[in-house]
Amino acid sequence: MIEHFPDFLRAAISTTANVLLMITLLQPKYSKKVTILTMLGILGADLGTAVYCYLSGNLTLLAKIDTILFAVLCFAVRPLFKDTFMQWLFSYLTVQNISDIVIILSFTISRKLPYPVYANSILRFLLFGAFLLILLRYVRPLYRQAVEHWTAYFAIALGVYITFTYYVLLSDNIVATLTEEAIPLLLVILIGLAAYGSIFISLKDLQREFRIKDENQKMQTEREYLKLAADNMSQRLKLMDEVSVQNSRATHDRRHFNNVLLELLKQGKCDEAVELLKNQNQVVPKIIKVYCENPIVNAAICHYAGIAEQSGIKTEIELDIPSYITLDSLELCLAVSNLLENAIQACKRLENTKLCYIRFTCRNVGRLLLEIENTCHKNTVLDKNGYPIAHEDGHGIGSKSVSAFAKKYDGELMYSIENGNFRVRLLV
Repeated sequence: MIEHFPDFLRAAISTTANVLLMITLLQPKYSKKVTILTMLGILGADLGTAVYCYLSGNLTLLAKIDTILFAVLCFAVRPLFKDTFMQWLFSYLTVQNISDIVIILSFTISRKLPYPVYANSILRFLLFGAFLLILLRYVRPLYRQAVEHWTAYFAIALGVYITFTYYVLLSDNIVATLTEEAIPLLLVILIGLAAYGSIFISLKDLQREFRIKDENQKMQTEREYLKLAADNMSQRLKLMDEVSVQNSRATHDRRHFNNVLLELLKQGKCDEAVELLKNQNQVVPKIIKVYCENPIVNAAICHYAGIAEQSGIKTEIELDIPSYITLDSLELCLAVSNLLENAIQACKRLENTKLCYIRFTCRNVGRLLLEIENTCHKNTVLDKNGYPIAHEDGHGIGSKSVSAFAKKYDGELMYSIENGNFRVRLLV
């Protein structure tokens, strides 16, 4: 029995490695406990057959039976895995190919080393370990892609498997075959490794190209959102500029009116002055407030603060935005406008706007820290990424524009909902 110890050791290494490879490459359907017990059953049956053949001294029979038995056992447990039949078959062929590669390489190299029977076991252990490490750490995500697209790569796995199986099943003496056919077998191994390597390299390149295209698509989408927001804001700024001109003209005209009124009062013509006042129905121009030093941002805030006040929404605005900032003032203006517009819309969705409020603060701490808090509907929720969900078709563009703005300037954008209050913080 002692003289068979090296054989038993090799058998234990090979069968254990095959089982681990199957677990690594396949997706179990049931719990880990069920999967492990099942694979231990395969391990026990395969190892028992190996022990029997080693005791009988027939290594050729072992090679043939092991190939057939492992296939039968794996077919029997296939329903325990999520993969379709062809996906599973691709993985089974891959496991068999790896096993054959390791066995051939360990046998061939150990012939040239001292104590070849033990050298064979050590080499087999190291080679299986290397394959498992590479699969687990580097190749598994790419391998799952190969399995999902098995039709493109199945011929490679099948071709290598048929070649190895041909040498095994038609051999009368497996040791002699491995010795005499070492060069052809090594060439098959080289072709197999090159083919599998090409598969994974091509998948990695495709994955990188897809990621680049996806990032470019996202950048293009963000640019479109910013352009759309910029177009809308340009119209708003034009309207606010027209209002400002009208306010200036009205102020100028009012100065003349006051001068006339003053002159009438100096001359004691009170009745004419009273009549002039009665006929004067000019609307008092709205004075533009100064919320911050930045004129572009201030104009946008004046516009939306006016809309909020007309809607009966209380506003509290306290800003520290200097006239000169490292950001693009127009882009900041767009972001602020979108945030205020969203806050106003959220308040308007409530039945009683008298209880609504919008609190807008900004601190200049080297970077701008903006915070807008407003009352919101109780059904307001955030998505899994922490962004607000649009309730109506066509809405949500503003939030995406703000997100694109924050990303462009490597900023931080955070939304939160607490006690019926919606809060957004933007650090840029």
